[in-house]
Amino acid sequence: MKRLLLKEGSTATKISYYHLLAFLASLPFNFFYSHLILISFCLHTLIQLNKKDVKPIFTRSNLALQSVFFVTMLSTIYSVSRPQAFDEWGRHLTVLLLPVLFCLTSFDVRKYRQQLLFGFSLVCTAVIIYLYLDALHNIRYYGLPVSYLFSSAFTNHNFTLPIDIHATFFSLQVAIALIFMLALMLKEQHKKWRLFHIFCACVLLAGLVQLSSKSVFVPTIVIINLAVPVFLLKDKKRLRFIAATASLSIIAVAGMFAIKSLRTRYVSAFKYDLALTGYNQRFDSRLDRWRSALGLIRRSPVVGYGAGSELGLLHEDFYMRKYYNSFVNHLNTHNQYLSFWLKSGIWGLLVYLATLVFGFWQALKKNDLLFFSFMLLIGMVSFAENLLDVDKGVIFYAFFFSFFFYSDQRKPGLSITAP
Repeated sequence: MKRLLLKEGSTATKISYYHLLAFLASLPFNFFYSHLILISFCLHTLIQLNKKDVKPIFTRSNLALQSVFFVTMLSTIYSVSRPQAFDEWGRHLTVLLLPVLFCLTSFDVRKYRQQLLFGFSLVCTAVIIYLYLDALHNIRYYGLPVSYLFSSAFTNHNFTLPIDIHATFFSLQVAIALIFMLALMLKEQHKKWRLFHIFCACVLLAGLVQLSSKSVFVPTIVIINLAVPVFLLKDKKRLRFIAATASLSIIAVAGMFAIKSLRTRYVSAFKYDLALTGYNQRFDSRLDRWRSALGLIRRSPVVGYGAGSELGLLHEDFYMRKYYNSFVNHLNTHNQYLSFWLKSGIWGLLVYLATLVFGFWQALKKNDLLFFSFMLLIGMVSFAENLLDVDKGVIFYAFFFSFFFYSDQRKPGLSITAP
């Protein structure tokens, strides 16, 4: 697509641009490609290093962006499981490196931000379409009714099985792409492009429903109904948009409740997650795992047990409490806040909370809808998942946190122009 091609700029600028575009396009797929492209971008940045373009590296802002890595590093000192602690170093290394890369590169991230996000959103849309086609192909192959598309066999993790990615982490990417497409639609002047953006937004929203990640879906609906009009619209346009999206949201939620599998996923499963099932249960809940983590935290609330200690400690505690599902599947806390508290103590949790506050403050200061949406999604998903214990979660957090911080548009709202 012509909008994605870079016709101006030096050769170094074009190489940097296509590196970042390829990196964003690789996010829904195996992390091997993301890492390979990131390494290539690092080498290119070092080769093209120009002292005149280097931004200050040792700043308070970069310290905030890198704080997760430093919490892991410092809590390794007293870790009860050093090998696992150093594994965490490897996963969190991108959190340390990406702010440095954005400081060293001469590439103007602000100038090409919209083109990069447009390419990322197109890839997410194409992946959702592919997943639906794959699901329909399987339904036809096995002679099942089309209504089976909304059964548990084709929702949540089963929907993303062809690309082998956790449904929640892909939902985070889809949510950012959806909000970006909606913002583009509101700013677009050409009717054909506006219809195209609406089509992409509809596909992404349908995919988000199919992915059935409650911790992503709920804040996304809040962002669409409140944050989008507040950041991008004024006066009567804002009120009309809120009325329209609120009506559509009510209709969509009503439709979801009419489909048994979706109602089970969004309502029954949510109730189960927040219920204490007691001991000796075949399927323990998320709240059971939180209770187990809190029991361990009470024994060492100030400093925790050190980086890499979570799985080993929980595994033993799950066995003692007879949480068979969590024990057999080696599950973690499924709560990033409790995870920090368990591993690095109250100081590590406070650092993470301070980092989130920093992100929200920067997003509001820059009046950046996508930055604010990203922070809200991170804050909400952190209640339900160990976002920073999985490679896809770490890369999403590390890249977009630095990307939005260093691509400040310095104009009201999202300041979207045609890429």
